[in-house]
Amino acid sequence: MTHDSSLATSSHPYDTLTPDIILDAMEEAGFAVSGRLFALNSYENRVYQVGLDEGAPVIAKFYRPGRWTEAEIREEHEFTLELLAADIPVVAPLAMPSGDTLGQHGAFLFAVFAQRGGQAPDVSVTDTLYRLGQWLGQMHNIGASKPFGHRPGISVLDGIEKNNRLLVEGNWVPDDLRPAWDSLIPDLIQACGARIDEAGPVDTLRLHGDCHAGNILCRDEQMLFVDLDDCRTGPAVQDMWLLLNGEDSERGAQLGELLEGYEMFRDFNRRERHLIEPLRCYRQIAHCAWLAKRWDDPAFPRFFPWFAQPRFWSDQVLSLREQLAALQTPSISLPGQY
Repeated sequence: MTHDSSLATSSHPYDTLTPDIILDAMEEAGFAVSGRLFALNSYENRVYQVGLDEGAPVIAKFYRPGRWTEAEIREEHEFTLELLAADIPVVAPLAMPSGDTLGQHGAFLFAVFAQRGGQAPDVSVTDTLYRLGQWLGQMHNIGASKPFGHRPGISVLDGIEKNNRLLVEGNWVPDDLRPAWDSLIPDLIQACGARIDEAGPVDTLRLHGDCHAGNILCRDEQMLFVDLDDCRTGPAVQDMWLLLNGEDSERGAQLGELLEGYEMFRDFNRRERHLIEPLRCYRQIAHCAWLAKRWDDPAFPRFFPWFAQPRFWSDQVLSLREQLAALQTPSISLPGQY
């Protein structure tokens, strides 16, 4: 292992995103800022609460340079605004005084949002899952109405191979764990491929992409979907499986509740349940690769110091072995389906 937290001293584009730059960007976009600025928790992008001379504060999101193209970010905004126009509860970017939803200041593209509060939904409550399913069905009707032209799609097998190559070539996996890791990856790819074959052809559409409970706010019985930064093309089940937890029987019942609400508005191909474990495997390896790719950002060694420790990688090997076992057992069953 050649990586350590000394990399935290390396130069990074966000080093230049000073409070003055943030306030200058907002003023240039036409906002009368008060000078009050508060950093919010965000690692991929940088997000701030910005006080205004009049009215409530707003949230400014400065996109990570080089991650998305301007065209890809504009597609995120367009999709979110389409959802909002269809009365689907999402936090959409505000039109700035210029009339545009996307601003630029120097190397940074940024968007501004209304400040909204709430708590993550309790997905153990069946009525909550049913209501989430209703909203996802309506969201996916909009998502299926036209394709993305620029944003990427989810490709499980290619994604696992690409992310694994980044980790191996970057010497992130400790030498003593490489034999175990290197033997696991081909088995995981093969098992994922078998599940994907079992699912058969499935339709893809524009998705939220990262639809876990932390990206949904609940307040006064109202639900609100936030952070479509990872919206992309993929199968409908991608926006469902992150809401499931527990044993297979529990997750099957939870998926059944989601679908009861979902299918009030949109049909669901139940063979997509075979994609849940391949998508989970892809996400786990992609998360490791994401941390590796971002390690030159000083925030990452500071907030994720365990990533460079051997214990993390031994835990990953164990977790991937468990994932392989899950891939080799039957897919979760929906209620009344065997």
